[in-house]
Amino acid sequence: MRSTKAISAVERLKTRSGNPHYAAVSMPGGYFYLIERTLDGSKKLSEPLPMDDFVAFVNAREPAKPRKVSKLDQAMEEQISRSGRPGRDEPKQPE
Repeated sequence: MRSTKAISAVERLKTRSGNPHYAAVSMPGGYFYLIERTLDGSKKLSEPLPMDDFVAFVNAREPAKPRKVSKLDQAMEEQISRSGRPGRDEPKQPE
């Protein structure tokens, strides 16, 4: 089974967290678990999970990278907020 998806998720976690000591351990049957290497040894951070569940676990581990906002997106958000209509982040109020 291909482990590229799981390894890529751990690489993104390393980038987001700034911690290069995370690693994925592959097991027979397509299961993975997350470890953190320390001077004292390896600390197991998850139970063995199927690949898709492992990727979801790793993606939820640290805050997501903030999305980039273009100048046009920012201008549109400002225009929406000035118009008084709810934007993407604002809930629609019942009438």
